Amino acid sequence: MSEKIRAGFLGTGSYLPEKVLTNKDIEKIVETTDEWIVTRTGIRERHMAGEIQATSDLAVEAAKKALADAKVNASDIDLIIVATITPDMPTPSTACLVQSKLGAVKAAAFDVSAACSGFVYGLSISKAFIESGMYKKILLIGAEKLSAFVDWQDRTSCVIFGDGAGAAVIGAVSEGQHEILSSFMVANGNDADLLKIPGGGSRTPSSENSVQTGMHYLKMQGKETFKIAVKVMAEATLEALRLAGLTMDQIALIIPHQANLRIIQAIGERMQLPDEKLVVNLDRVGNTSAASVIIALDECAHNGRLKKGDNIALVAFGAGTTLASAVVRW
Repeated sequence: MSEKIRAGFLGTGSYLPEKVLTNKDIEKIVETTDEWIVTRTGIRERHMAGEIQATSDLAVEAAKKALADAKVNASDIDLIIVATITPDMPTPSTACLVQSKLGAVKAAAFDVSAACSGFVYGLSISKAFIESGMYKKILLIGAEKLSAFVDWQDRTSCVIFGDGAGAAVIGAVSEGQHEILSSFMVANGNDADLLKIPGGGSRTPSSENSVQTGMHYLKMQGKETFKIAVKVMAEATLEALRLAGLTMDQIALIIPHQANLRIIQAIGERMQLPDEKLVVNLDRVGNTSAASVIIALDECAHNGRLKKGDNIALVAFGAGTTLASAVVRW
């Protein structure tokens, strides 16, 4: 009987564009204040991609770092998955553009559109592919250029989002060595209207009218999203723990999607968690959607906060609505 293949992290990397947009900068764009933004979101600054940078460019920079961290060549990658809601274009996939730029000549490539849950969705997919033996090395990327889809006249949403990318090389690992112990994902299309970009698809094709009426910008029902996110992210974390056979007191860190500080704090309160167990970096990077969880994970992996043998939980909630969680033993 062959030994079970265990999927895990071989390396991680992240990239944030050089330009930083502070709350003070936003005060010059729209009627708001630094105090208003911090009080309601916890965000103080976010990174903005340059005009000539597309999502694939951000993805490639993060991917290069992850490949170097894993000591893997692009030509060794069997599959590239890019989680994004801000692709370079509707088709081809951003993953195919990344494949070309990296020279990953033997890799299959596709995008995952699960919004803020995208990277954790991709982790479930990668785990299944590796453990089935179909692929040996997968490059999983979360990347977003949200600044291109933000209505800079809408003060309730434009202050939230930032640009960035994070990447991981997923492959076979020894038991307990950066191993993905469990993964969980689900969706509820009944709440699809909570967060959407209504224009540009087959329902409402691009037109002069769709552009003039702002249908290509992100539209968000903040209060309703907040209420649902707190409840379901706590439940999804517990489900991933159950699947891993662990309890909350065995978890060293929870890395939640960085949507809003009040959401993260409410999850902590709901689960009776001390602040030190909750990873927060949104004050510096904002909400980077599909890139959010992997950017935070990469920071923890390289700043000493993550230690060998730590059990960590990843959890995200996004448009769709989508929900995903995972437990990893580092």
